[in-house]
Amino acid sequence: MPSDERVARHGLDENRNYLADILGKFVPQSIAQRAVHVAVETDKQQYDPGEAVEITAKFMNQLPVPITVQTPRQRLWGWRVDGELEASDEARYTRSTPNSFSFRPRERKQIDWQWNGRFGRTDEGRWVTAEPREYVIDVFIATADSSPSATTTVQIG
Repeated sequence: MPSDERVARHGLDENRNYLADILGKFVPQSIAQRAVHVAVETDKQQYDPGEAVEITAKFMNQLPVPITVQTPRQRLWGWRVDGELEASDEARYTRSTPNSFSFRPRERKQIDWQWNGRFGRTDEGRWVTAEPREYVIDVFIATADSSPSATTTVQIG
């Protein structure tokens, strides 16, 4: 990566391509949302209780033109474990100002992170280790309606 490029906190390129942003606005949202392919994978399928799960999300613009996917809030993308956002039952607040997720033609974006194998429980005020069973990990683009998403499963225990 060239030294003048900066990477955002979540692994996304912070440099803005203003031409792509402008051209991407001409692609209807229904097409832009369908054009983004989302994939999610883990480093393995079986984990011990409390073991960190390495997760990789990939977002790809399948079109040969730039696109911009509009999000109703600041969140561009997210992840859930068995339906719990970021593996916690804590309410998440994001600013209600809209945002946009822009892609250059056929651009791929990859984000890597760890789930610590625990669930946040606000009523208990602590994180509890996931029980031994199968869990569904879901990654999505945070659009207002049917968002592009992908799932994978992991076995704990």
